[in-house]
Amino acid sequence: MSLDRRSFNTLIAGLPLAAAAPATLAQMPRDSVTLGVVLEPQGLDPTISSAGSIGEVAHLNIFEGLTRITQDGAVLPLLAEDWGHDEEGKTYTFKLRQNIRFSDGKPFTSAAVKFSFDRARAPNSTNKARQTFFENIKSITTPDAHTVVMVLDDADGVAPFRLGENTAVILHPDSADQAATRPVGTGPYTLEKWEKGKSLTLVKWDGHRNADKVKLRRVTFRFLEDPAAQVAALRSGNIDAMPRFGALQTLKQFQADRRFVVQVGATSGKGLLAINNRRKPFDDVRVRRALSHAVDRKAFIDGAQAGLGTPIGSHFSPLDLGYLDLTKVYPHDPAKARALLREAGITAPLEATLSLPPPEYARRGGPIIAAQLAQVGIQVKLQNLEWDDWLAGPFKGNFDLTLINHVEPLDYATAYANPDYYFGYDSAKMRGFVATLLAVPKMSDKGALWRDIQRQIADDAVNVFIWNPAQVAVARRGLRGLWSNSPIVVNDMAAVSWAPPATPI
Repeated sequence: MSLDRRSFNTLIAGLPLAAAAPATLAQMPRDSVTLGVVLEPQGLDPTISSAGSIGEVAHLNIFEGLTRITQDGAVLPLLAEDWGHDEEGKTYTFKLRQNIRFSDGKPFTSAAVKFSFDRARAPNSTNKARQTFFENIKSITTPDAHTVVMVLDDADGVAPFRLGENTAVILHPDSADQAATRPVGTGPYTLEKWEKGKSLTLVKWDGHRNADKVKLRRVTFRFLEDPAAQVAALRSGNIDAMPRFGALQTLKQFQADRRFVVQVGATSGKGLLAINNRRKPFDDVRVRRALSHAVDRKAFIDGAQAGLGTPIGSHFSPLDLGYLDLTKVYPHDPAKARALLREAGITAPLEATLSLPPPEYARRGGPIIAAQLAQVGIQVKLQNLEWDDWLAGPFKGNFDLTLINHVEPLDYATAYANPDYYFGYDSAKMRGFVATLLAVPKMSDKGALWRDIQRQIADDAVNVFIWNPAQVAVARRGLRGLWSNSPIVVNDMAAVSWAPPATPI
């Protein structure tokens, strides 16, 4: 089944028990939870990488930003209690909350904001949001301890949203260089222990301003990359929930088990067959268009995602502002694909390598894509990679094709206005669109430009845009507060709690 982009259905089965239940909820600790996450983070500093694995653990839990993004995509105050901007949309003034402290007891002030943003926009910064946001900051001043004035070179109506992403969290000026392993933030949790390769545990910080509202004292994240291990851990009770469940083909067994609740929601992900635009013959737009016509989106979603997901036709997800459905630009048409390859002078078979990272969508979806490409005369060799190898290879531009899900919201500027990005798309026209978009101060005036950007990306067939993944969460019944939708990748554990046990009958 395909999810409507505005429909976030909750599937809760009421069928008989499929297996004997472990300890009842009444016997379980009411102040702790163990979650399964697919990937172990490389570190806990969200400002050095936009990787979702860092956001899942650290964002909103250890570190906070000036704003917060809700699961519905709204932007609310967090460390900033209020903000406004001038008529041009270039000068933002933030009023910070008072009486906030870092977990080491030192006060949070405007100086920490200035330090964090100056660090992010520095020429040697490794912050992945530098080009899309921080490079646009002209100056940051602090009139007093609770006021920050940020002046932009170009207006950016999306600035409050950007400040709610994990790359914009506020670091402690005294310990920023150690944030990856010894994080000190303003969030409700601190790092208790990290068993590399196994699990990471956070403990509630009693000095947090909202500590009385935080129900869970201890949160453990177990690293479960293998979908079969996710299933086993849930069924055995070794984890209480898997917020981003990978073994979609096994969902029916959890929907049929009264111990569990299954939620299906939406994400900001863009699942695509990334193409190396620098490498021949993929530098020819006709070849890239042929690839787009060769791929059957529905067959991929049905075969690799158990039918859960929405087809897409450009690098925007249905949750993104300004989304435009462009799936009809390249309908599945093998004959058209073969004709385009002949027009480009390609003699079959065209041989290429399809690099696959570890997630189930890639390992299960790779053979499906390979079979579809073979029908039009493209023979691909499947190459299974671990994440470190994928980051050192395809993500550095050393690849032909790779199957990947981009989870960052509104990342079109990073990916398509930067010729150095891993798939090497170099378009002066696209860079002009992005520059013009940044100069438009009002959100209401950006819609046409967002649509132009999507159409240009599709017309140039930069990549083969396949699906917007659904977010599938499997949780033990009684666990409340997990996000059902993910405009950003995060687990807001301060909002999670166990329901009171039912009265025994």
